[in-house]
Amino acid sequence: MNPVPVQQVPGVYRRRIGDIVVTALSDGYLDADVGVFQSITRPEIDQILADTFRPTPPRLSVNAFLVHAKGRVALIESGAGVTMGPTLGKVIDNMRASGTRPEDVDTVLLTHMHPDHSNGLCNPSGERNYPNAELLIHEDEVNHWTDDAAMSVAPERKRVRYYEASRKQLAPYRGQLRPIRDGEVFPGVTAVPIPGHTPGHTAYLIADGAESVLVWGDTVHVPEIQVRRPEVTLDFDSDPAAAVAMRRRLFDMATTDRMLIAGMHVHFPGFSYVTRRGDGYDLVPEAWSPAL
Repeated sequence: MNPVPVQQVPGVYRRRIGDIVVTALSDGYLDADVGVFQSITRPEIDQILADTFRPTPPRLSVNAFLVHAKGRVALIESGAGVTMGPTLGKVIDNMRASGTRPEDVDTVLLTHMHPDHSNGLCNPSGERNYPNAELLIHEDEVNHWTDDAAMSVAPERKRVRYYEASRKQLAPYRGQLRPIRDGEVFPGVTAVPIPGHTPGHTAYLIADGAESVLVWGDTVHVPEIQVRRPEVTLDFDSDPAAAVAMRRRLFDMATTDRMLIAGMHVHFPGFSYVTRRGDGYDLVPEAWSPAL
């Protein structure tokens, strides 16, 4: 008798952008604490999730993206590593399943330094998971999380979870760290600052010829809620008002330009379009393709 399958196949999906190949890698998922949402009531959250057939608490995909361009390999985000429980930390396993080894990565690009995006930079022993990679992060992000004065007044949970964790992940890469602001940072990849969620929150526009995709980081965390209700913020937004303004700006740009986007918390594999829905917006997953 054949055994009953007990796990999913690797979370890998490839999308060609001109001659660039972008590979979505699932790091896994996390279940969000509804208490972190602001500018929305608990009954409204429950109703939206029920209407969209989503569980309560809401389940967030956590994605990363490999970029193969001109003989080089970049990784956008490193995932959570071993720091956020057994449902996360799958980036390296899925990377290997896709045919790429961590030592093949020559550039790591981070949208920001929250733990589900950056805690996979190092292993539990504090060694670099990407030994041959240069690490690129917006300089405002680096300055913020290494600011002793800001850390000294942060609540204990944020001090440990964000400030201390960021410093621990950055330390082994000090010799390979290159702070950035904007412009091309990798062949075909342009850094686009989108501050608000964090001071140095950065999107990456991947473009070749007439094709492009905007990897927009944490523009949304729970798509069912924040696409429909852009004014909803989270407790860990550094500047909630700026985060809302930037989210609306990106939604308007994506709808006007019919732009393909990819998000770290858009349901895997994360490639989608934004459309207008009455007075708000909707997110439409891109049609799955079996070939590059």
